[in-house]
Amino acid sequence: MFFTTFVLITFLSFMQNRKLLNVELGRVSAEEYKELPESGIVLVLDNVRSAHNVGSAFRTADSFKADKVWLCGICAVPPSAEIHKSALGAEDSVAWEHVKDTMEAVTRLKEQGYTIVSAEQTVGSVMLDRFVPEKGRKYAVVFGNEVSGVRQDVVDASDFCLEIPQFGTKHSLNVSVSVGVILWHFRLHL
Repeated sequence: MFFTTFVLITFLSFMQNRKLLNVELGRVSAEEYKELPESGIVLVLDNVRSAHNVGSAFRTADSFKADKVWLCGICAVPPSAEIHKSALGAEDSVAWEHVKDTMEAVTRLKEQGYTIVSAEQTVGSVMLDRFVPEKGRKYAVVFGNEVSGVRQDVVDASDFCLEIPQFGTKHSLNVSVSVGVILWHFRLHL
C-alpha cells in the first residue's frame, strides 16, 4: 500500500510539473498574429548595432504583442541569418520598418499620436516601478545603442524617459533585456 501511494504521489507531482508540449502552448501563426488587436505599443531601436539584439527585440516584441519594430540607423534588418537566429521567425510576424535616422521615426510617431518614451537613465527619468501606462494611450518606446544608449536629441524629443531600477554595480542592462523588462511592465498594466 505504501509503495502504491508513493508511486501515485510521485506520478501526480510529475504531471503537475510536466513541461508543456509545443502543441499545448496555443501558439498563433504569423498570419493570425497580424490579425490580433493592436496593443498600442511599438519599439524604436536607435542604432542597435548587434543583429542578435535586434533579433531578440523581435522575439520579445512578438511575445508581448508589440505592434511594430522601427529599426533606425545602423540596425540590421531582415532578412538576416543573425536576426533570425535569435528572433526564431518573429521577424516574420511583427511588422517592421527601417528608417535612416531615429528622429525621422520619432517625428512620424508623434504625428500618429504616440507618446515617445526613451528607456534611458536621465536626470528626470521616471522609475519603471512607479510608472503606470494609461489605457488607450499609444506608446513608442525607444531603446538605444549598446554603448552610448539613446541619442541625446532623441531623449530631448521624448515625452519622458523610463529608467529600470537596478541595485548592483553595473547599472547597465543589455538592450534586449531592457526590451523584455519594459514590455512586460507595459503588458501588466494595459
